[in-house]
Amino acid sequence: MSQRYGIIDIGSNSIRLVIYEKTEQGAHRVVDGSKRSARLSSYINEQGELSQEGIHVLIDTLKIFQLLAKQHQLEELVPIATAAIRNAANQADIVMQVEQETSLHIKILSGLEEAEYGFLGMINSISVQSGFLLDIGGGSSELTLFIDRKIIHSFSFPFGCVSLNKQFDSKQGLNDIELTQLYEEIERELAKHDWIAGYKHLPLVAVGGTARAVGKIHQASIDYPLAQTHNYPMSDADVMELFNQLRALPHEKRKKTNGLSKDRADVIIPGLAILTKIFQYTDAERYVICGAGLRDGVFHKLFFPEQPLHNNPLEYSIENLIALHTALPRAHTDHISALADQLLSILMKDDPSKQSYALYLNAAARLYRIGATIEYYQFAKHTFYLIVHSHLNGLSHKEILLVAAIASFRSKGKAKSELKGYSKLISQVDLDTISRLGYVLQLAAALDRSEAQSIQSMELRLDQDTLHISVTEAQTDMELETHNVEDLASDFKKHWGVRPILSMELKQN
Repeated sequence: MSQRYGIIDIGSNSIRLVIYEKTEQGAHRVVDGSKRSARLSSYINEQGELSQEGIHVLIDTLKIFQLLAKQHQLEELVPIATAAIRNAANQADIVMQVEQETSLHIKILSGLEEAEYGFLGMINSISVQSGFLLDIGGGSSELTLFIDRKIIHSFSFPFGCVSLNKQFDSKQGLNDIELTQLYEEIERELAKHDWIAGYKHLPLVAVGGTARAVGKIHQASIDYPLAQTHNYPMSDADVMELFNQLRALPHEKRKKTNGLSKDRADVIIPGLAILTKIFQYTDAERYVICGAGLRDGVFHKLFFPEQPLHNNPLEYSIENLIALHTALPRAHTDHISALADQLLSILMKDDPSKQSYALYLNAAARLYRIGATIEYYQFAKHTFYLIVHSHLNGLSHKEILLVAAIASFRSKGKAKSELKGYSKLISQVDLDTISRLGYVLQLAAALDRSEAQSIQSMELRLDQDTLHISVTEAQTDMELETHNVEDLASDFKKHWGVRPILSMELKQN
């Protein structure tokens, strides 16, 4: 039986509810969510307390979220809080009032815990080995150094985009003098941690609302074909250009920026100041926008305590996607994945591209029938759509498109038509790669056309213009597979220069 869990993230800028479902097969997905721009840090008074008005805003929001959570019959609803409540002088009173009014007990995260959860959410969703992770919140920001996918150093800044906006009002924009003062404020905190200077030219992975916003703005400005900011790379020049454009605008004009939500228009400038200053200070290599963070880390830690950290994000996300589509013929797709790997090994024996191509082909082979769980006759189109719009963590946007196109491949012409809206990401060379790997997948599928996993062992041999496929051990006569390989042979030769021929050379017991 599936189970549902809710996490309420009480931040300084916004309060979010995310509802996750764990299926009987052990997969998980987000099934619902809600967000309110509460701006709790704006209710902190001169004594450092969250005002009674702010507490009422918090309680009202939690009650609304409880109504939604009730409809999902949750196993557990976990509210977590960060800087706005963590730093409030009346923290205990806030927690008590919330518990009296809602029966919810808020778990207040320390700055270190916040960084650890953010790291866990990020590292489970991107294949990056080492770098800096920056989580810009409303009232605090966390900077974490990780090497070989392990945290080395971490600390929490006592400010975020909302608190800095109160100190450096950017309503009319931010001039050079004000920017220098803001940068100096950030640098004073950075200078307290001398270990930073020992690590240069690493990627800066950015999570949080500011990071997602800058990714969306940039994508809108270049008419980017994918509506996805997760694992989106950006250069220093691109981010600085956007920052300078935005800080020159007063608030009313800034709100009209494509890709920027109105409730973030006032705090985007101090948020970008934090982002760009840390990039400069760490002499980072590039930006990577990450869509997963604190809430995802909390989910993995609380609800998968036996193994919250995944060593291979791509493998985990493929398995998760398969487990969400239980009608997928798993034995068949696993079998053709193994066959495809064997075929590619001989076809690209000494090619340096083989390793990355094998990665794409493996993912495509295991997912190529996923569209049939929706509708068989158009399953290739459904497969393409599902892969592009699902979380294949660990792949770049271009690689996701490659896998989707290989998995749904029918012919080069149809692939070109399917990908015509993605010309910013897919080149003619990529289309050739898709066609070649697509035909390898088709050949592997032809070798198990009966879906009986009949081939127990086979030997492959290249001889001039022929790929000899000799089946040495099989459970059936493979007549159906022989016809399908023959049908495919001409198209395969056009792309690989060899004609596949299937023969039965069964070993005698």
